[in-house]
Amino acid sequence: MTYSRITGTGGYLPEKILTNHDLEKIVETSDAWIRERTGIGQRHVVGPEETTCDLAEKAARGALEMSGRSAEEIDLIIVATTTPDQVFPSTACLLQQRLGIHNGCPAFDVQAVCTGFVYALGVADQFIRAGSARRALVVGAESISRILDWTDRGTCVLFGDGAGAVVLEASDTPGILATHLHADGRYESLLNVPAGVGKGYPAVMAGEAYLQMKGNEVFKWAVNTLGQIVQQTLEQAGVDQTQLDWLIPHQANIRIIQGIARKVKLPMERVVVTVEQHGNTSAASVPLALDTAVRDGRIRPGQLLLLEAFGGGFTWGSALVRF
Repeated sequence: MTYSRITGTGGYLPEKILTNHDLEKIVETSDAWIRERTGIGQRHVVGPEETTCDLAEKAARGALEMSGRSAEEIDLIIVATTTPDQVFPSTACLLQQRLGIHNGCPAFDVQAVCTGFVYALGVADQFIRAGSARRALVVGAESISRILDWTDRGTCVLFGDGAGAVVLEASDTPGILATHLHADGRYESLLNVPAGVGKGYPAVMAGEAYLQMKGNEVFKWAVNTLGQIVQQTLEQAGVDQTQLDWLIPHQANIRIIQGIARKVKLPMERVVVTVEQHGNTSAASVPLALDTAVRDGRIRPGQLLLLEAFGGGFTWGSALVRF
């Protein structure tokens, strides 16, 4: 039987850093207020000429280098993003061009907001299990700063830009043990950007093309839903939380992360937390945290990881991974 395994990780954050003290000059807020409520100290934002594909390319090259694979060996590219460079071609096609991959392999985007990378990983895993691909490049990349209202302190302090990537390869031994993907569109009003091409341009011209969020409702939903999916994933796999080496959660808010850890009785010492350094980078959040912990030596071969995320839609998902 064919399985898929992660053989390389990569991550990239834009050079420009926006600290909480910088935000104090933009909106009515303070470093103490932001840290107390979110755990965020700074975030990275794209420069004027920097694009989502720029971020994706740098993360992808890092993952390829770690895996020891050349770009030409990739036969599937999936990019999870809510902030593509263009309406079309997809960011995945643009990335394919940047990397010089001309073997005709499929390349497409997945849009599930903050859960996007987990969705993309699940899709790539199915391609490999079915024999339709041997080596996949899976990327989460976002320029969320471009859809923020910088006068709204309830949202602009939370988000940042970045990209994370993995190389996923066919293997005789299990790596991706299980993925669970979910959505419920009834809650779109709680977290959304209420404008787009399909609606026409009046909403854009009216200044509505910004991320909008009802923070308290989203917080409650995220903690309850993610706590449940972590428990369900472990139970369905026959794994006790004591066997889990690392929980790699979506880096949205330290209080959400702590709430999930409490729900599943997991000590924070076994939770990868990077939210302080780059805030909520949406689809890039989970792969960036994964890459950070791999490169600093916390995550080692053979360890059991649980990746989980929650995003607008609502969408949510998990992946149980033997690294």
